[in-house]
Amino acid sequence: MFDTMTSTKILGAVCGALLLFLFAKWGADALYTVGGGHGAHGEEHVAGYLIEVEESAEAEVEEEGPDFATIMASADVASGAKIFKKCSACHKVEKGANATGPYLHGVVGRAIDSAEGFGYSEALLQVGDAWTPENLYKFLENPKKAAPGTSMSFSGLKKSSDRADVIAYLDSLDD
Repeated sequence: MFDTMTSTKILGAVCGALLLFLFAKWGADALYTVGGGHGAHGEEHVAGYLIEVEESAEAEVEEEGPDFATIMASADVASGAKIFKKCSACHKVEKGANATGPYLHGVVGRAIDSAEGFGYSEALLQVGDAWTPENLYKFLENPKKAAPGTSMSFSGLKKSSDRADVIAYLDSLDD
Protein backbone atom coordinates (compact mmCIF):
# COMPACT_ATOMS: atom_id res chain seq x y z
CA MET A 1 0.00 0.00 0.00
CA PHE A 2 1.45 3.34 1.05
CA ASP A 3 5.02 3.40 2.13
CA THR A 4 7.33 6.28 2.96
CA MET A 5 8.47 6.68 -0.65
CA THR A 6 4.90 7.07 -2.00
CA SER A 7 4.03 9.65 0.68
CA THR A 8 7.20 11.59 -0.14
CA LYS A 9 6.35 11.61 -3.86
CA ILE A 10 2.82 12.91 -3.19
CA LEU A 11 4.10 15.64 -0.86
CA GLY A 12 6.76 16.62 -3.40
CA ALA A 13 4.16 16.85 -6.19
CA VAL A 14 1.93 19.12 -4.07
CA CYS A 15 4.87 21.37 -3.12
CA GLY A 16 6.04 21.48 -6.73
CA ALA A 17 2.56 22.51 -7.94
CA LEU A 18 2.37 25.28 -5.32
CA LEU A 19 5.83 26.50 -6.31
CA LEU A 20 4.81 26.51 -9.98
CA PHE A 21 1.71 28.62 -9.20
CA LEU A 22 3.81 31.02 -7.10
CA PHE A 23 6.28 31.56 -9.95
CA ALA A 24 3.40 32.03 -12.41
CA LYS A 25 1.89 34.72 -10.14
CA TRP A 26 5.22 36.55 -9.85
CA GLY A 27 5.69 36.40 -13.60
CA ALA A 28 2.18 37.74 -14.27
CA ASP A 29 2.71 40.57 -11.78
CA ALA A 30 5.98 41.53 -13.46
CA LEU A 31 4.42 41.34 -16.91
CA TYR A 32 1.27 43.34 -16.20
CA THR A 33 2.59 46.02 -13.86
CA VAL A 34 5.17 48.71 -14.49
CA GLY A 35 8.47 48.36 -12.65
CA GLY A 36 7.73 44.93 -11.20
CA GLY A 37 4.52 46.03 -9.56
CA HIS A 38 5.72 48.79 -7.30
CA GLY A 39 6.27 52.46 -8.03
CA ALA A 40 7.67 55.26 -5.95
CA HIS A 41 6.77 55.28 -2.26
CA GLY A 42 5.26 51.80 -2.42
CA GLU A 43 2.47 52.79 -4.78
CA GLU A 44 1.42 50.17 -7.26
CA HIS A 45 1.09 51.31 -10.86
CA VAL A 46 -0.82 49.36 -13.45
CA ALA A 47 0.29 49.56 -17.06
CA GLY A 48 -2.22 51.40 -19.21
CA TYR A 49 -3.58 54.85 -19.75
CA LEU A 50 -5.21 56.98 -17.12
CA ILE A 51 -8.14 58.98 -18.41
CA GLU A 52 -8.87 61.95 -16.22
CA VAL A 53 -12.46 63.11 -16.10
CA GLU A 54 -13.54 66.45 -14.73
CA GLU A 55 -16.21 66.25 -12.08
CA SER A 56 -19.06 68.62 -12.68
CA ALA A 57 -20.84 70.42 -9.88
CA GLU A 58 -24.15 69.32 -11.37
CA ALA A 59 -23.37 65.66 -10.70
CA GLU A 60 -22.82 66.35 -7.03
CA VAL A 61 -26.21 67.95 -6.49
CA GLU A 62 -28.77 65.29 -5.73
CA GLU A 63 -32.04 65.47 -7.51
CA GLU A 64 -34.63 66.59 -5.03
CA GLY A 65 -38.24 65.78 -5.58
CA PRO A 66 -41.24 67.78 -4.47
CA ASP A 67 -41.41 68.87 -0.86
CA PHE A 68 -43.32 66.92 1.78
CA ALA A 69 -46.39 69.19 1.77
CA THR A 70 -46.81 68.77 -1.99
CA ILE A 71 -46.52 65.00 -1.73
CA MET A 72 -49.06 64.83 1.09
CA ALA A 73 -51.47 67.14 -0.75
CA SER A 74 -51.59 64.68 -3.64
CA ALA A 75 -52.05 61.61 -1.41
CA ASP A 76 -54.87 59.20 -2.30
CA VAL A 77 -56.70 57.44 0.55
CA ALA A 78 -58.07 54.66 -1.70
CA SER A 79 -54.60 53.91 -3.04
CA GLY A 80 -53.29 53.92 0.54
CA ALA A 81 -55.87 51.29 1.51
CA LYS A 82 -54.58 49.03 -1.27
CA ILE A 83 -50.93 49.60 -0.35
CA PHE A 84 -51.75 48.98 3.33
CA LYS A 85 -52.41 45.33 2.51
CA LYS A 86 -48.63 44.86 2.72
CA CYS A 87 -48.79 46.14 6.30
CA SER A 88 -51.90 44.18 7.31
CA ALA A 89 -49.88 41.00 7.74
CA CYS A 90 -48.53 42.42 11.00
CA HIS A 91 -50.77 45.41 11.83
CA LYS A 92 -54.51 45.75 12.39
CA VAL A 93 -56.53 48.94 12.00
CA GLU A 94 -59.11 48.18 14.72
CA LYS A 95 -58.50 50.05 17.95
CA GLY A 96 -56.82 47.81 20.54
CA ALA A 97 -56.30 44.87 18.15
CA ASN A 98 -52.57 44.28 18.41
CA ALA A 99 -50.99 41.59 16.27
CA THR A 100 -47.30 41.08 15.55
CA GLY A 101 -47.16 44.87 15.40
CA PRO A 102 -49.28 47.41 17.29
CA TYR A 103 -52.71 48.47 16.08
CA LEU A 104 -52.64 51.49 13.77
CA HIS A 105 -56.06 53.04 14.44
CA GLY A 106 -55.37 56.69 15.25
CA VAL A 107 -51.62 56.30 14.80
CA VAL A 108 -51.13 59.65 13.04
CA GLY A 109 -50.37 62.15 15.80
CA ARG A 110 -50.24 59.46 18.53
CA ALA A 111 -47.23 59.08 20.82
CA ILE A 112 -44.82 56.53 19.39
CA ASP A 113 -44.99 53.97 22.19
CA SER A 114 -48.61 54.39 23.27
CA ALA A 115 -50.61 51.46 21.83
CA GLU A 116 -52.17 49.77 24.84
CA GLY A 117 -50.95 46.22 25.41
CA PHE A 118 -48.03 46.29 23.01
CA GLY A 119 -44.37 46.03 24.07
CA TYR A 120 -42.26 48.43 22.02
CA SER A 121 -38.53 48.20 21.44
CA GLU A 122 -36.37 51.09 22.62
CA ALA A 123 -35.16 51.58 19.02
CA LEU A 124 -38.43 53.28 18.02
CA LEU A 125 -37.76 56.16 20.38
CA GLN A 126 -35.05 57.32 17.95
CA VAL A 127 -37.74 58.27 15.43
CA GLY A 128 -39.27 60.99 17.61
CA ASP A 129 -41.90 61.60 20.27
CA ALA A 130 -45.03 61.17 18.15
CA TRP A 131 -46.06 59.60 14.85
CA THR A 132 -46.33 62.86 12.96
CA PRO A 133 -46.85 62.53 9.21
CA GLU A 134 -43.20 63.52 8.72
CA ASN A 135 -41.95 60.85 11.16
CA LEU A 136 -44.19 58.21 9.58
CA TYR A 137 -42.98 59.21 6.11
CA LYS A 138 -39.34 58.81 7.12
CA PHE A 139 -40.00 55.56 9.00
CA LEU A 140 -42.01 53.94 6.21
CA GLU A 141 -39.22 54.58 3.71
CA ASN A 142 -36.83 52.26 5.55
CA PRO A 143 -37.75 51.20 9.11
CA LYS A 144 -34.36 49.61 9.83
CA LYS A 145 -32.56 52.83 8.84
CA ALA A 146 -34.95 55.17 10.66
CA ALA A 147 -34.85 53.10 13.87
CA PRO A 148 -31.74 50.91 13.93
CA GLY A 149 -32.38 47.88 16.11
CA THR A 150 -36.13 47.78 15.58
CA SER A 151 -37.69 44.34 15.44
CA MET A 152 -39.82 45.37 12.45
CA SER A 153 -38.68 43.31 9.47
CA PHE A 154 -40.50 45.28 6.75
CA SER A 155 -38.10 46.65 4.12
CA GLY A 156 -40.08 49.84 3.55
CA LEU A 157 -42.00 51.64 0.82
CA LYS A 158 -39.59 53.11 -1.73
CA LYS A 159 -42.04 55.34 -3.63
CA SER A 160 -42.78 58.62 -1.90
CA SER A 161 -46.34 58.61 -3.27
CA ASP A 162 -46.96 55.17 -1.71
CA ARG A 163 -45.78 56.40 1.69
CA ALA A 164 -47.99 59.49 1.44
CA ASP A 165 -51.00 57.38 0.39
CA VAL A 166 -50.57 55.03 3.36
CA ILE A 167 -50.24 57.96 5.77
CA ALA A 168 -53.42 59.53 4.31
CA TYR A 169 -55.22 56.20 4.70
CA LEU A 170 -54.09 55.79 8.31
CA ASP A 171 -55.08 59.39 9.07
CA SER A 172 -58.57 58.78 7.64
CA LEU A 173 -59.26 55.85 9.98
CA ASP A 174 -60.00 57.88 13.10
CA ASP A 175 -61.87 60.69 11.34
